[in-house]
Amino acid sequence: MNESVEATPRPPRFRNSTVHQIPTPGIQSQRPPRYEPLIIKTWFVALVAAFMIGLGITIEVVLDISSTHNGFYVPEKNIFSFASPQFLTSFFPILLVVPLAYFWSIADWMLRWYQPYVTLAEGSVPASRSVLLDYIALNQIAVLFYSFKYKHHLVYISTLTALIVALLQPLAGSLLQVQQVPHTVESTAISTRTIALSPDVTQLEAFLASAGYADAAVYSSLGDPPYVHGVWTAAHFEPEPGVLLNGTLVVNTTGLQTEVNCVNTRSLSLISSSGNYIAQAAFPNACFANFTFGTADGNQQYSVINASSCAPDGQEISFQPVVFWYYLQDTTTTNGPQVSAIFCQPSMKVFTMATSMNLSNGTLGDCTILQNFTEPNNVTGDPLNGEVFNGVVFDDASNVYMAARAIAINSGLPGTVYRYASQQPNGIQSVFGDPYGWLNATSKIYTQHLAVAAQANYFGQTNTTIPALLTTDVPRLFVQALPAHLLSSLTILVGIAGFIVHTLHAISRRKLWLTSPPGSIASIVSLTSRSGFGELLLPYYDESRMRSSLSGLKFHLDQRTGAIVAEEDGGFDASDKVSLLGHEEVYRSPTF
Repeated sequence: MNESVEATPRPPRFRNSTVHQIPTPGIQSQRPPRYEPLIIKTWFVALVAAFMIGLGITIEVVLDISSTHNGFYVPEKNIFSFASPQFLTSFFPILLVVPLAYFWSIADWMLRWYQPYVTLAEGSVPASRSVLLDYIALNQIAVLFYSFKYKHHLVYISTLTALIVALLQPLAGSLLQVQQVPHTVESTAISTRTIALSPDVTQLEAFLASAGYADAAVYSSLGDPPYVHGVWTAAHFEPEPGVLLNGTLVVNTTGLQTEVNCVNTRSLSLISSSGNYIAQAAFPNACFANFTFGTADGNQQYSVINASSCAPDGQEISFQPVVFWYYLQDTTTTNGPQVSAIFCQPSMKVFTMATSMNLSNGTLGDCTILQNFTEPNNVTGDPLNGEVFNGVVFDDASNVYMAARAIAINSGLPGTVYRYASQQPNGIQSVFGDPYGWLNATSKIYTQHLAVAAQANYFGQTNTTIPALLTTDVPRLFVQALPAHLLSSLTILVGIAGFIVHTLHAISRRKLWLTSPPGSIASIVSLTSRSGFGELLLPYYDESRMRSSLSGLKFHLDQRTGAIVAEEDGGFDASDKVSLLGHEEVYRSPTF
């Protein structure tokens, strides 16, 4: 091919192009600079992509720090009185990603805006893929369909990325959360009790109160009172004045462990005699006990007596083992009565223990033995020498008030156990039918009774300062794992995909030299006014009429002037040999 090659004649459908009359830029007129918006310049896109990748990595690092350091410090009092913490923790992360989402949306809009011109610059294409293609007017779902159909892969990935960045805002809004969490600091506590036998223990007031509490606990489903946890009774301690009562205080203090040591019978017989029933029980420790139930006393009976046959010689009744008796005559059957007996021999030990207390309600936490309590005292030493009151059977009272208290305790506590058994899901019959039913019920109620009474009976007044660990609920800022992982993954993915797409698109734009934004009417006219094919279109044509009128034509950009040129069946004006892109000569094949 040489300079004598003539252009293929234009078809008679439209007049000949006058593009050849346009002055050659850079030779006959000044070459205009290439128009390229900042937002799609490669260096700018690379900068934003690097920031997003760095942001994604930073989110994962901050999440790890949040997990390992129990969140981040937050002032207990909100310094922004006009805004809630929930608003602040959602607003600022969203404020960070909004510019990024906006950037990728605009960058995608630019790529779609440029695509018809990039296609024209690459070679002859039909009208549907060039002059009739308008990705800007389409919604993003339609853009995905047509870009996939026309194999405009960069547009497809760019639009998909723009849709993905819409997820960044809700993820960022749920990224941070302020939670009230425990925070531990060293502190001190005031111990107000120490091991000491109460001088009023024989007045039975503490035992009456504890029996009443056990009964109320069964009626109202109450737990242990403050400073009592199962078999443990702790010396009273309090936080320093001014401490907020919304946490936990951990101390090493004195604890008294009460064990009731209850066992089932080894054998139990019931003998009818003169309208009454005589129960005879033998226990594994070689102890024996008898009790008479009078049929006239009701169908439900209960009692507790001392087991003097199992007590050491000369031991006072108040310290002797006891036997709980339970009786039921079911009147709905003809069967005989049911009887159960539980033998209990309470004991106590004193330790130095570690425990905690909930400051809001005084609930005692788990207790851990540290060492035996060795300080001299009158509970483990003289006069008790470690003996424990059985708390239900007492020596003869010296006055009517003490006698009344003794009777109330003696009848009330086994009645509480009986009531507890009656409240079981399948009723009291299920307790009689369970080999450990009465053993478990008696151990539970009797233990609570003795542990509660121990607070007043075996502890005396003191006032000392002891070391403690104070754990309070404080606000801490946490990074939520699921939003963090998703947000991190998306920011890194969008950054990498966006950089690759715009780098490849920049390469494809090398053949394109636009000198003004291509969206204005004047810009479109400047590109097509000398091309001739405009005579095929009328102002009131709709899209289908335009497609029909332009069928059979292919379009490309003239490399010398940048004008849009139409050809039919491979026709092309090759007379212009100076390229707008700055090459010395450009020859286009008629079949381009």
